Amino acid sequence: MSVKIMADSACDLPLNFYEENGATLFPLKVQIDGTEYEDLRTIQPKQVYDAIRAGNLPKTSQASPAGFKDVFTDMAENNQDGIYIAFSSELSGTYQTAVMIAEQVKEDYPDFNLTIIDTKCASLGYGLVVKEAVRLAKENRSKEEIVEAVHFHSQHMEHLFSVDDLDHLAKGGRVSKASAFVGGLLNIKPLLNVEDGKLVPIEKIRGKKKLLRRIVEVMKERGEGFEQQVVGISHADDLDTATEMKNMILEELKAKDVYITSIGAAVGSHTGPGTIAIFFLNKLPS
Repeated sequence: MSVKIMADSACDLPLNFYEENGATLFPLKVQIDGTEYEDLRTIQPKQVYDAIRAGNLPKTSQASPAGFKDVFTDMAENNQDGIYIAFSSELSGTYQTAVMIAEQVKEDYPDFNLTIIDTKCASLGYGLVVKEAVRLAKENRSKEEIVEAVHFHSQHMEHLFSVDDLDHLAKGGRVSKASAFVGGLLNIKPLLNVEDGKLVPIEKIRGKKKLLRRIVEVMKERGEGFEQQVVGISHADDLDTATEMKNMILEELKAKDVYITSIGAAVGSHTGPGTIAIFFLNKLPS
């Protein structure tokens, strides 16, 4: 690839995606019981979910500034053009750190051709944007074409998700305390989406079956051209629900394909186990 594609682990793509496609991973950090791990590299999502079930609250921190410095400097020294596609700046400081480090590297290498894009996306919604960029880079498309496609997919990526317990998101400051409501006893499932990079609850639904049906209804309202797009589903230790959702989407929306991944350790530290998330475009590129 003539253009290096970089992403951080909050896009919830598996490690082998980076290895097989020559993409660069910047892992976010996860801390459990005082031990710090690198998302994807030294911790697996199930360890996070088991810790949460045991009453431990994992902490997360942004990708390492030194990691950015090493990669960006190496690229600059080798005249390598690149695009770093970043996790929503509303949910992490990783984007701002990358911008700061890039400016430092450009002081020594003024011609360094790096573009950093704040996707305002999260989890596999962000991951689908990265996958599209990698596909275009492998076709040797120009950097400008790839940047344009990343902007388009980021702006038109819908995120619909439900968590078993909104308290996890509230404790981590990802949704406001006022938005967190206790629904477990009544089997109330919150349906949330992402608006301008922020997590926003949109309605409450009683029961899992009704929730999944409602997700398909909202997809019909918001999406278009499902037969031409790959829908993403990410889940937090709940493959059965993800598979059920996949079958509904294929049957009712005739999606081209459905791609399932696990929600990674960093994002999963805030959502908690039992989360299900669906990602799709509300407009297809022309």
